[in-house]
Amino acid sequence: MKALISQEEIMQLLDKLYEQSTQGIAKVSPPIEELAADYLQKNSDVDAAAKQFVNYQIAKCTTSGFLAGLGGLIMLPVALPANVGSVLYVQMRMIACLAYMGGFDTDSDQVQTLVYACLAGISIDQIIKQAGIQFGNKLAMAMVKKIPGEVLTKINQKVGFRFLTKFGTKGVINIGKAVPIIGGIISGGFDFAETKTIANRAYKMFIENDASVLSDGESVDVEIIQEI
Repeated sequence: MKALISQEEIMQLLDKLYEQSTQGIAKVSPPIEELAADYLQKNSDVDAAAKQFVNYQIAKCTTSGFLAGLGGLIMLPVALPANVGSVLYVQMRMIACLAYMGGFDTDSDQVQTLVYACLAGISIDQIIKQAGIQFGNKLAMAMVKKIPGEVLTKINQKVGFRFLTKFGTKGVINIGKAVPIIGGIISGGFDFAETKTIANRAYKMFIENDASVLSDGESVDVEIIQEI
């Protein structure tokens, strides 16, 4: 297996994962529209549906058998261990589904980039402010749509660069060393805490419309979603 991955390959990986996360995988997982509808129909409001969804997804994915089975079905443009690809898929799918539940257009380039930023846990508020966009305290779809393409490019570059600078140098990243951040896997297991942090970040961003997540990144102080 190729040991090093470039920033360009990281973005190719994220793009493919996003496609599979939102559109689903045949005979394995439905499109997020269907997934979200199932939870929304069974709960009294979006907040309750989102919490139930997050708790169930995390519980399901803590089983190594689920991740092992999923890994062989995910087709990625970059050679990664099957379990790493599985966890990345699960984490991104959780974020994208929460965005959809919150009323965000997951087919838009802007929301796709915000999902990447949420997964990476990066701060993007300064990049957005430099473009003259002020979100205030609330993240609304109307404002998200105003993020121009050149800003999305800068955010995506920061997402890719985060993975590179976290574990590697000179534009390459060692997949073995990168596992704790990009896959949340420790010794082949599932990092429950890391994925819960990502889920809570996505919940605050897309369900509570809390724009502070854009500035605090992965260090945001969140309350762990409890079972309902």
